[in-house]
Amino acid sequence: MTSENPTTIVPAAAVLSRWHDHEWHHGVNLADLHVLDRVTVRTEHSVYEIIVSAPSTGDVLVRGGAFFPEFTAVRFAGSTLGGSFLKLRSIHTGFRLEFGLGRHYVLTSPVRTFAVCRDVSVAG
Repeated sequence: MTSENPTTIVPAAAVLSRWHDHEWHHGVNLADLHVLDRVTVRTEHSVYEIIVSAPSTGDVLVRGGAFFPEFTAVRFAGSTLGGSFLKLRSIHTGFRLEFGLGRHYVLTSPVRTFAVCRDVSVAG
C-alpha cells in the first residue's frame, strides 16, 4: 500500500530556516582578522592551527588533523553542519570546518573551542 502524501525526512542542517534562526555570535569571521593572525581550533577529534594569509579570500595555512601534518596552504571555505549550507569564511562552535585543497575538500569533526591570537606586529 502506498501513501498519497509521502514523508521525506530532511536533516536539520539542510533546512534554511535552521540557518536563518541560528545565533551567529559564537564565532569569528576571517574578514575580522588580519594577515598573520592565528586561530587555534579544537574539534571533537583534532587540534588545528590556522594562520591567516588573506582574510578576504579565505587563504590560510593550516596544520593539524590527519590531513595536515605540516602547515599547508589551503582555502578556508567556512563552517557547515554537514548539509549544503556554508557560513562563508567563519568559524563557529558546533560546526565543521571545510578547507579547500585544490579540487578536494577536507571536512573536520565539529568545533569544540577556538581561540584567536592577534599578530602583535599589527598596530591598532
